[in-house]
Amino acid sequence: MFLFVVLCLASIQVQITPTQGEISVGESKFFLCEVVGDAMDIDWYAPSGEKIVSSQDVFVSRTDESTSTLTIYHATVDSSGNYKCVAKSADKEAQATVQVKIFQKISFKNAPSLQEFNEGDNADIVCDVVSSPPATIFWKHKGAKIHVAKDVRFKIMENAHLQIRGIKKTDEGMYTCEARVMARGEIDFRAIKVVINVLPTIRIRQAEVNATADIGTSAMLACDADGFPEPTVTWARNNVVLETDEKYSLNEDGSELLIKDVTKVDEGDYTCMAKNKAGEKEEEVSLNVFVTPRITYLNNQTASELQEQVTLTCEASGEPTPAITWSFGPRVFTEREQASWTRPDTYESLDGNVVVRSDARVSSLTLKYVQFSDAGQYLCTARNPIGQDSKNMYLEVRYSPKIQGPVTVYTWEGNSANISCEVLAHPGASVVWFRDGQQLPSANTTNIKIYSTPTASYLEINPESQNDFGSYNCTATNVIGSESKEFLMIQAEVPSAPTVERVASFSSTAMVEFEEPDSNGGVSILRYKVDWRQPGQDWSSREFEVETGTNQIILTGLKPETAYEVKMAAVNGKGDGESSPSTAFKTKPIREPSAPKLEAKVQKKGNALKVNWVKQDDGGTPIKHYLVRYKPKHVSDWRPEIRVPHGSDHVLLQALDWNTEYEVYVVAENQQGKSKPAIVSFRTAMQPTAIPEVGGSGLGTGAIVGILMVVFLLLLVGVDVTCYFLNKCGLLMCIAVNFCGKTGPGAKGKDIEEGKAAFTKDESKEPIVEVRTEEANPPTQDGGAPTEPSETTPLTEAEPTSPDTTSPVVNSLPTAASNSTPGASERNTAAAVQSAKSTAEASLPASAGSKDSGPAPAGATSSSTPDVGPLVDLSEGASLTAATAASEPGAKAAEPKESTGSPSTASTAQADIKVAIDDKANANDAITKEANATETKEVKEVDAVPNSTTEVKTVPNEAPVANGNESKA
Repeated sequence: MFLFVVLCLASIQVQITPTQGEISVGESKFFLCEVVGDAMDIDWYAPSGEKIVSSQDVFVSRTDESTSTLTIYHATVDSSGNYKCVAKSADKEAQATVQVKIFQKISFKNAPSLQEFNEGDNADIVCDVVSSPPATIFWKHKGAKIHVAKDVRFKIMENAHLQIRGIKKTDEGMYTCEARVMARGEIDFRAIKVVINVLPTIRIRQAEVNATADIGTSAMLACDADGFPEPTVTWARNNVVLETDEKYSLNEDGSELLIKDVTKVDEGDYTCMAKNKAGEKEEEVSLNVFVTPRITYLNNQTASELQEQVTLTCEASGEPTPAITWSFGPRVFTEREQASWTRPDTYESLDGNVVVRSDARVSSLTLKYVQFSDAGQYLCTARNPIGQDSKNMYLEVRYSPKIQGPVTVYTWEGNSANISCEVLAHPGASVVWFRDGQQLPSANTTNIKIYSTPTASYLEINPESQNDFGSYNCTATNVIGSESKEFLMIQAEVPSAPTVERVASFSSTAMVEFEEPDSNGGVSILRYKVDWRQPGQDWSSREFEVETGTNQIILTGLKPETAYEVKMAAVNGKGDGESSPSTAFKTKPIREPSAPKLEAKVQKKGNALKVNWVKQDDGGTPIKHYLVRYKPKHVSDWRPEIRVPHGSDHVLLQALDWNTEYEVYVVAENQQGKSKPAIVSFRTAMQPTAIPEVGGSGLGTGAIVGILMVVFLLLLVGVDVTCYFLNKCGLLMCIAVNFCGKTGPGAKGKDIEEGKAAFTKDESKEPIVEVRTEEANPPTQDGGAPTEPSETTPLTEAEPTSPDTTSPVVNSLPTAASNSTPGASERNTAAAVQSAKSTAEASLPASAGSKDSGPAPAGATSSSTPDVGPLVDLSEGASLTAATAASEPGAKAAEPKESTGSPSTASTAQADIKVAIDDKANANDAITKEANATETKEVKEVDAVPNSTTEVKTVPNEAPVANGNESKA
């Protein structure tokens, strides 16, 4: 507030503008002093009464004769007070006063925008505010005003700081410090971000890590650290920080320490250290390094029987210290019998002969009285939790011979037997046989032979009389000593009679249960002979091989409801023993069969089953069939019944459910009814899982299809090349004919199919014309003696015709032999043409076109005549005529004719009609005239086999020279 005093003199007035003098600290302000009237001097006076002289903080200036300005720069609290403006003129004076007040605006002297605290601490959030008058402070968290009355952890201190006792991570966030001066309505605030740092915590994945040394393995030590901010993890051993190098490897965040190539020196404690702003935490991880046992000392030894004791020593290394055990063949010294390393002890066997002592890493086995049976390999084994190591040592024992083997041997006169003298000795022993003090074999013993091996000697005796039975001596000798043993050869006897215990009879079978003979006669029983009969009739006999553990014999083929008697005898190598007393029994009446015996076997597929059965008693009548039913056990409904013929002994069940238990019923049925069901249960295998493809490396569908197409094309090319070289056909042959000008076999083959024959004009090389009817099963020709093979003789004989097939019969013309005379060839050729025609017409069987006709018996009269094909004329003109006649579609079958041919002619067929022509030109002319003289130029040929074709081949004696007369393809 300003106090303005105006001293009114006669002629001067003073006024200060502005009238209010409030200034904020640090601000600048000026005041204007205006004088009304004539004034010579205008001066300003400070609150202290001193005249103000212009300075850096206060400046006084007179702008004109009637005004003066007071400027206060950067006002401070000391700048407050009453300032006075005085105007003087001669004897006149006037003044005015203005009161200047200095106030402090709201100012945040210490309020950091980021303040960090550790979780659990009593946090003091700083916000220092300066103002005059003092401001009122309000705190907000995340935009909401903090009410200290509602949460005792919050408290506003006297200095306006906000205190949070036991601050938590949830207290983190933005806080607002708001200051208000109510008198001026002034308000200001500061946003403060509070961050809560959390002390690291360490989680050890495995407090103790085990590793094996010296095998190139690595050990992984791991610890996971949590905290805020994220802590950094380091590892140390013996206060030395570990870094990545050849021995150690750290992952990106340092949580995993990999120790490479672990050795024993790596064993110990490792420290995992996690550190952040909140502090540091440490945890220990122990690495235990174990060493696989290894036997370091074990040597072979030699001893003599009953003369000295021997000690076997075995030393081993390893960590933890291994336990050492000894074993000899099947005999093993167990851990209970062995000494432990922490408690050295002694084990002694029950007989006192074996003593085991153990101390530290050494174990010894002492044999007090060495025997020949102690010789052999001894196994020393060192074990600890990491592994084991084993080594063998050999104890060599020198001992005198020990003779073993059966003392008695049974045989009979004329049957050779061996007496075995098995000798154990070291060093090896020599063996000599004696009888009655005489060494064998002698000059008088031709029926005795000796065979020797390194460990045994065999005396083979073929008894010729009772004198050969008796005692034989075997004597074995080595450098240590000798031993003798007597062996007896005893005359064998036939076995005693077995005892028939019970006969279980059925309709057509009987089961005989018996007891073995009391005596086998000294040799094994080989068979049992069983005799049975109806009372008053002859005995039926059958022998059964001996089956171990089975005292039952099944008789089959018996008549129902019939009385029988049965007896048994045992048979050994000597002969048949006595028969047991006969036992009477009676078969049961005709009835339903007995249930078969079942055996189920799961197939390789896993969900398929083969059920086999063995037929039992058929009830006196043949079994008609077997009925099979099956179902899963958890289902009530049976699958459809399967009827299996009586001759079958199994059924295959397929497409079953995986991993399911099934039950199968099999019933045998005869005329009397069904047997009781035979039941078998089984479980199918687990369904196999598909093997996943590996990383897309498998072939796709397109690649597989492409490979198959390439293989197919290669196969076609191979077939085409084969056809080209073997049959002169195919794509390559077509290319050769059309583009290379090569003459193909098709030119001749086409004319042959039309009934034409191509001939060369070179009369010095006459062709051989061959007309052949190809059938599925060509009949054989049994008329006449076999002829010598020639150029036109087929290389293979015709297969016999099936009884159900009616084949055409056409007698072939005689084949021209290579050594026949020219005159005979001409006569035979002319006769052959005429004979072929007449024979073909006279000896044809019934037409194959008749559906109801069967094969005609030998000598029977044919009821119809089948269609026949044209006969090829040898002349050029006749060839065209024959071809034209053969191609006419209106050709009909000839009328039926009676056949008076012989049985051999009717039952056999000749598929080939061959005409051989001599090299002479006049022979060819004779054949042509003979062919033209015939009444017809056709010979009908039976088409008994469907799809049979008539093939005409021209086979020249030599390759003809191309002369332009060849038919074109």
